[in-house]
Amino acid sequence: MSHLISAKPATMRQYANPFKMVRHLWQQRDLITQFTKRQILQRYKGSYLGVLWSFVTPLVMLLIYTFVFSVVFQARWEGAVTDNHAEFALMLFAGLIAFNVFSEAITTAPSLITSNGNYVKKVVFPLEILPVTNLATALINSFFSLLILQIGMVVFLGRCSWTIILLPLLYIPLTLLCLGLSWFLASLGVFIRDIGPLLGLVVQMLFFLTPIFYPMTAVPENVRFVIYLNPLAFIVNHFRRVILLNQMPDWGEFWLVTAATFIVCMLGYIWFMKSKRVFADVV
Repeated sequence: MSHLISAKPATMRQYANPFKMVRHLWQQRDLITQFTKRQILQRYKGSYLGVLWSFVTPLVMLLIYTFVFSVVFQARWEGAVTDNHAEFALMLFAGLIAFNVFSEAITTAPSLITSNGNYVKKVVFPLEILPVTNLATALINSFFSLLILQIGMVVFLGRCSWTIILLPLLYIPLTLLCLGLSWFLASLGVFIRDIGPLLGLVVQMLFFLTPIFYPMTAVPENVRFVIYLNPLAFIVNHFRRVILLNQMPDWGEFWLVTAATFIVCMLGYIWFMKSKRVFADVV
């Protein structure tokens, strides 16, 4: 950690090495684990159910979606495997799992540094782990939702998809995207305090520009390219493919999106590491 306390200015090349970035974060794994555990416990501190809310909340939401879309609207997802109306609710829920990770990690990122000003004053504290622990908390919450989704598949559809074993691969571009944007927004939030409300509006726009309530085939071909510019569209769509539709990912798209999100991750990390030297002067 000598580069954190050295008076010698850090070069961009020093932070542009992905292996050094991974090694640096791995060296902080105990601190990341400690902060993640504390953040999860603080979220439910003082409640009677505690961490059980992580199960109760997605379960209630899944039941509501199932009732509304299968009973009230009797909606059916185009390309669904069965004629079971509850499958629409499961399709929607699967898409929301991926989007909620993104939304939870991104919307809280701008305030990560300003709300932890006591750590900013500590020269040797690795501030770059704060977005990592924030994302780790969102990922853990998504695992609870995935468990509820699997139970819903067994109850409503009477089956599970073997392709779900490929789901960890789809978490790679989602994690890279969230990390890169979180590092960038956490840094930007130090200098521009109005970024939070603006970001809330952007996330709402992305919610409707991501195929959560509709399949990609429902988008007119002449404007479909707009949806494809959104990397979340690929992630949400392929979450459904491997969890519910028993389909393999499109490997060409997977490597393309993974490469793009990797670039976002590295740029966000470089930006954060170069700008964090002046955080103490602003916070």
